[in-house]
Amino acid sequence: MGAGERIERDSMGEVAVPADALYGAQTQRAVDNFPMSGMTLPPAFIRALGEVKAACARVNGELGLLPPEKAAAIQRAAEAVAGGEHAGQFPVDVFQTGSGTSSNMNANEVIARLASMELGAPVHANDDVNRGQSSNDVIPTALHVSARLGLKHHLLPALEDLARALESRARALDHVVKTGRTHLMDALPIRLGQEVGAWGRQVRYGIERLQDSAVRLEELAIGATAVGTGVNAPAGFGEAVARDLARRTGVPFRPKPDRFEALAAQDSAVEISGQLRTVAVSLMKICNDLRWMNSGPLAGLGEITLPPLQPGSSIMPGKVNPVAPEAVAMACTQVMGNDAAVAVAGQSGNFQLNVMLPVIAHNLLQSVELLANGARLLATRVIPGFGVDEERMRRALEHNPILVTALNPVIGYEQGAAIAKRAYREGRPILEVARERTDLDEERLRALLDPMALARGGPGSKDE
Repeated sequence: MGAGERIERDSMGEVAVPADALYGAQTQRAVDNFPMSGMTLPPAFIRALGEVKAACARVNGELGLLPPEKAAAIQRAAEAVAGGEHAGQFPVDVFQTGSGTSSNMNANEVIARLASMELGAPVHANDDVNRGQSSNDVIPTALHVSARLGLKHHLLPALEDLARALESRARALDHVVKTGRTHLMDALPIRLGQEVGAWGRQVRYGIERLQDSAVRLEELAIGATAVGTGVNAPAGFGEAVARDLARRTGVPFRPKPDRFEALAAQDSAVEISGQLRTVAVSLMKICNDLRWMNSGPLAGLGEITLPPLQPGSSIMPGKVNPVAPEAVAMACTQVMGNDAAVAVAGQSGNFQLNVMLPVIAHNLLQSVELLANGARLLATRVIPGFGVDEERMRRALEHNPILVTALNPVIGYEQGAAIAKRAYREGRPILEVARERTDLDEERLRALLDPMALARGGPGSKDE
């Protein structure tokens, strides 16, 4: 034994652990066995694990399975973990045993030691802290709890803020008409409010999708123990733990209706990951539109000016880049990759247990965090403050040959194409060329080619 170490024992023998560590032998074996990535499970997962352990201790005390003072000490220690205390005592790598047994025992050992210190009497990590539980139901329960709370407290509020920011700008900019684009080519006019409003609707749909899928995260595996049969858990244990978690968190947690499915598959996590990927796709589309519209300022579209956040180049003075949309787009790329990892991990439900629970938790919770932070960045530092070059948009509209589409019902497609080609070739407004090539008077032409009317769908449209 080296300096600063103590000896701990488990069923396999003696292990030297750091003298000041709250964890014991099984955690140290995992640290030694899995020097894989240096990444530990996310703090949100560890906090949820503390919540689960606190609820289990409370139920064990109520059922008389633990002495009241011991159950209370375990509960208080677990609540400290749930509160984010002792975060440095959870060193086990993400890439560990697939059931997450090492992380479950890490929590059991830390909580047992804290409770023992409070009581001045031994509290056993397995017999007391883990009573009525198995890693196989605790870890998927903590996964669901952490993901659902992450949605409730972080991602959904951030997306709501972004949706409101987009809707506010859409209303403020609805008087601005610009050139629409399809295939990145000039198309019929559109109101800037319509364009920004479409982004807001994407975000709203993302919120709805997450809320729809979140319901299945509220179903918990606790009470299933090792293989789904509930061996070593008293009758009603899972139901009581779920009720306690619901009371503490305000989320209507409940037991999974089929506990064998709860252990064998992680389809709810795969589903919510897919919804997170969809939100990432939406945010990336918004970011790329912002980048294109901001491009220039001279040789690009230059329709908007994003808030300048930092110098854009180490060699080109005065250059300012769209750094916030770029950062969010990179985060969205990571979320899409995370979803692929969760999907592959979700396939690894072999018979009665999925054996990639830690990697599912890692990727799922990282996606929640990245999207929440990205949405908040857009909502606070990009959307409210981007400038609009209305004059540039007006000039581009005047020379947009595609406006001739509005004349199709009157002069026909072939003549319209000829007018458009000439206007483009000569760099002249479509109104001038149409006045020369048709017998329509100027008042009629102006009415037919009015960009605002076209952006409302044209004369007689329901949006007029």
